[in-house]
Amino acid sequence: MTLRRPATPLSHFRVPPAPPVVRPLLVLLLLALSAPAVAQEASSEFAERRAALAALLPDGMVLAMGGAAPPHDYILFHQNAPFRYLTGFTEPDAALLMEVRAGVVAWEVLFVNPRDPATETWEGHRVGPDGAEAATGIVGRSVEALGSVVDSLLAATEDAHLRVVGPYQPGATVANDVTQRVQALLRHHPEVSVEGVNQQVDQLREIKSENELEHIRHSVAITVEAHREILGALEPGMNEFEIQALVEYTFRRYGSERPAFASIVGSGPNSTILHYNRNDRFMEAGDMVVVDIGASYAGYAADVTRTLPVDGNFSDPQREIYQLVRDAQAAAEAIAGPGTSVAEMSQAASRVLAAGLTELGLIEAPDATYKGPDGQALLQLGLFYMHGLGHGIGLQVHDPWPAVLAPGTAFTIEPGIYVRENLFDEVIPDTPGNREMMEAIRPAFERYVNIGVRIEDDYIVTADGLEWISPAPREIDEIEAAMAELWDGPRERNAEWVERYPPR
Repeated sequence: MTLRRPATPLSHFRVPPAPPVVRPLLVLLLLALSAPAVAQEASSEFAERRAALAALLPDGMVLAMGGAAPPHDYILFHQNAPFRYLTGFTEPDAALLMEVRAGVVAWEVLFVNPRDPATETWEGHRVGPDGAEAATGIVGRSVEALGSVVDSLLAATEDAHLRVVGPYQPGATVANDVTQRVQALLRHHPEVSVEGVNQQVDQLREIKSENELEHIRHSVAITVEAHREILGALEPGMNEFEIQALVEYTFRRYGSERPAFASIVGSGPNSTILHYNRNDRFMEAGDMVVVDIGASYAGYAADVTRTLPVDGNFSDPQREIYQLVRDAQAAAEAIAGPGTSVAEMSQAASRVLAAGLTELGLIEAPDATYKGPDGQALLQLGLFYMHGLGHGIGLQVHDPWPAVLAPGTAFTIEPGIYVRENLFDEVIPDTPGNREMMEAIRPAFERYVNIGVRIEDDYIVTADGLEWISPAPREIDEIEAAMAELWDGPRERNAEWVERYPPR
């Protein structure tokens, strides 16, 4: 399998640091020069997605529910992923009703909030039914008519079935907004059979179109630029929230609509917390900091993680853990490509981690076990590596992806090692066998305690291999060289690049 990066071939997965005169905005300039402009998905692409969904369903009505407006107009609204995937429509309270007959869409209507100048004074412009139809190609109606339309259709249909797209949760103790709206629509029709069809939508979302892949490349390029800013700015005495602020400033500066998830900036002991996002600790010399971030562009998420020495230089223990994680990532990369299963990649990385942790003395053997809370035998590897190798990326940061990689799959590889300070006191049950294990690994534990390392990159599967799309510095020498350079504030923004990729 081949691994390629934008515009430049790789050599053994290593990318030499760019000279100072060309490093600013390197990735962004390469993309601007080599990639086509990001294309707005045409309404025809969304229509093709709805047609593909119809082909998977039996005859009947399908209701796709967009997200409800927040309770206050000063709270940000983000459209739910399934609805955005099928319609491209991003205003709240919308719904798509369509009928499937013989595997095709017989008719479809998009219900949206009507124009209302008084409300728009507070909440901003609405496109209304006419504007929605012009933008999406779907017949538009006011959402105020949705209830009466559903009532009429269900009353006229014997043995009616309604298939729902969206986070519909019948029987939930606390119903979400979509569930509440569906239940309200069906209050006069308790006999109607309702089922969710998100599984079918997820199946379609596993493989991305060229437009989707271009949006993902762009969100990743913005994220890589944020990582390059961090390399210059990071120093002892800063607070984690200062790095978060720089990251999210960079996202918005380059047209990202928002962070794709809560930014993670975890230093010292916080580097061992997988989804830490309080980001309020002052960083010290000798700390490692895990920076797990992702921009969202046109709704599509990036997810790129780097682990850095706060003072610019890896200590020997930090270097040993970091290199082991990087080797595990390289092992998964080396076999990734069309036809490779997710399980095979995970096994390749885990074998490297298990062998390396054994050599470092943190576990007793690659297949060594300990007694878990219920007395079950658990792999010692899981004490230091307790999450999956990666996930799909797309309209959600954890997006559907196939069990076997295929062209058009966008995904991450993110191995990690986390030496938590409470491992002996709170995590490992106190049993005679576990006490023997803890004594055996104690010297290594004390050497590496409070070191957490995660390295995460984003990839696209191509017809003949793998495209690495997140080339922020990740080798030890690259990171140390980049952090040694002088930094006097955010780099000059490339106006041509911003014009080419306007905010979406």
